[in-house]
Amino acid sequence: MTAPLTSSPVASASPPPAPPVPAPPSSASRRPLVLRNRAFGAVWLGQVLSQAAVRMFQVGVSWWLVAHAVPDAAGPASGLFMAVCTLPAVVLAPVVAKAVARFPHRAVLRDSAALAGLAASGLGLWAYGSGLPLPAVYAAALALAGCQAFFDPCLTTSVPELVDDSDIETATGFELSTQSLAGLGGALLGALAVDRVGVAGLAAGCAAAWFGAALLVSAARFRTAGPASGTPGTPGTSGASGTYGPDAAGSGGGPQRRTLRRVLGELPYVRRVLVCFTAANLFTAAVFVIVPLYTRSVLHGSGGTVALLEASLGTGALVGAFTGTRVPGRPATAGACCLALMALALAVPGLASALPAVAGCLAVAGWCAGAVSVRFVALFQRLVPADDKPGFFAVMQAVLGASLPVASLAFGSAGEILSPQTLCLVQGAGLLPAACALAMLGDAPAAEAAPAATAAAGGAR
Repeated sequence: MTAPLTSSPVASASPPPAPPVPAPPSSASRRPLVLRNRAFGAVWLGQVLSQAAVRMFQVGVSWWLVAHAVPDAAGPASGLFMAVCTLPAVVLAPVVAKAVARFPHRAVLRDSAALAGLAASGLGLWAYGSGLPLPAVYAAALALAGCQAFFDPCLTTSVPELVDDSDIETATGFELSTQSLAGLGGALLGALAVDRVGVAGLAAGCAAAWFGAALLVSAARFRTAGPASGTPGTPGTSGASGTYGPDAAGSGGGPQRRTLRRVLGELPYVRRVLVCFTAANLFTAAVFVIVPLYTRSVLHGSGGTVALLEASLGTGALVGAFTGTRVPGRPATAGACCLALMALALAVPGLASALPAVAGCLAVAGWCAGAVSVRFVALFQRLVPADDKPGFFAVMQAVLGASLPVASLAFGSAGEILSPQTLCLVQGAGLLPAACALAMLGDAPAAEAAPAATAAAGGAR
């Protein structure tokens, strides 16, 4: 900011003023994004609670199936459970894309979290009042996963409506870190809760977390782009041009959205990256089936052992989400190196079964997953045009999630034939082709970034 002009008659005889000294950054600008942007902070904390509830439920019920409910058929039972937990993100992708594009984002986030809380409450009351049949557990898992299938892509799409463009990568890191925090919280509480208070107490804790997420999202204020002529943003808020309001995000009046097939057809680099990660997920997702089997059969541990292993994985992913932007190299090269390191980390427990070694390997694998995620989601935020983001992130969730039910069923069934150590070796070997394919992609073509840049320029006018 320049100093105001003076009207002194001797101003012309005065020596030329010294160049202004740049002001040091304010303490507010040095604060973490979740503290200086209250709207994003509230939504981020809501996602922490929501995904922590998901992971707590998944980890807890997986251990309940393996250790208490069906120990004689633990592999198929836990594999089927994880498949049920991941299926809605795939099947509901077209519905999610339309809902995220049509309805206010705050309403989608709030309602999906509240419905999940109601479903968990119903399961908890059933488990407390009488014996809990397996079909009821699978049905509840399906309902909860359906709610989360709306929550996750909607929040990813909402990031540009909550922060400035310069904060997108930082916000993405915070957003992806919730998965790590959720894995950590689920690990520490899920299996232990089942051992101590049963499925009823587990469901009650999950319901409280989902209701808390719904309240936090309800208190946040979202931004939407102004009319065609452009509406300036509210002064003092974090964000580019736009207006804030309770139902701002996702309101109508935008341009006609293109089909998802056309969007992916115009982004071949993004399409190839998604294919690489889908192939990788066929093997990385198996860790959630292998950990309880490995704990029971190899380590002969309890729910506390499952908690330690899951906490190692979640802690590593949390660190990776915050340090992923510091990994040098192009995204494809850095991602390929991380996948190769993850392959080694997941294979080592097949050769060394000491608990500290297994926990350390899972921490390394988690770091690789977190670092890769933050680099590529931030890349997609910049490559995909703004009008196509609601559909794209729903499809991304579905494409990446399509491998999860297959991996859960395949590795769960294989657990009845192969030892957990062998499953670890298969898991590591399966990641190597995906790492090689990703390394061969190189940089994103300049032409592929043009549509996003054009859309951003149009929105700024």
